[in-house]
Amino acid sequence: MGEMSDLTPIYGLGLFLVRETGLIEQVIIFDYHDPLEEYKSIVMNKQKLEEEKSLLMKNMQYFLDQEEVKINGKQVYPRVVDVEIGFKSDYKYPYIVFFIMFIGELRKGVNIYEDKYEPDIAEYDYRVYWFFPLKARVINADLDVPYSLINNGRVLLFTVNKNTKIKGYEKIEFEMQ
Repeated sequence: MGEMSDLTPIYGLGLFLVRETGLIEQVIIFDYHDPLEEYKSIVMNKQKLEEEKSLLMKNMQYFLDQEEVKINGKQVYPRVVDVEIGFKSDYKYPYIVFFIMFIGELRKGVNIYEDKYEPDIAEYDYRVYWFFPLKARVINADLDVPYSLINNGRVLLFTVNKNTKIKGYEKIEFEMQ
């Protein structure tokens, strides 16, 4: 967000949906603390809101463009397709939702998703859920943090706590029937 320095990220949630067609849809939700209610004035003004959404999309796309995302060794290109801004309990707690999509070629048998990005230190806690197709199972994951598998291995989830050093590489191996 522009010049506003009081906006602080406090939590992130990622919901990543993998379709049998190879379409991957990511819904990423960031919660913020905005003590001066600066986002309130933005959403109340249609032009300011459109400008802010455009800026948010551009900034997120910039970060995605720095990543190297591959499915089965072939690079794919995540694209921000939309962004929404809302509020949790009051105007001091805005959230931003990013809708991101990309397509890779999946096959029967083992598939590998990889993402390389800048190593970093997490500024806030976040949780990620990967939902795989009904006939898919996660075999292994290298996420640098502990992960869990639920729903017979079809759903992978992990949490990254604030101040965790992130190595900048993720790999998920999953099998499709």
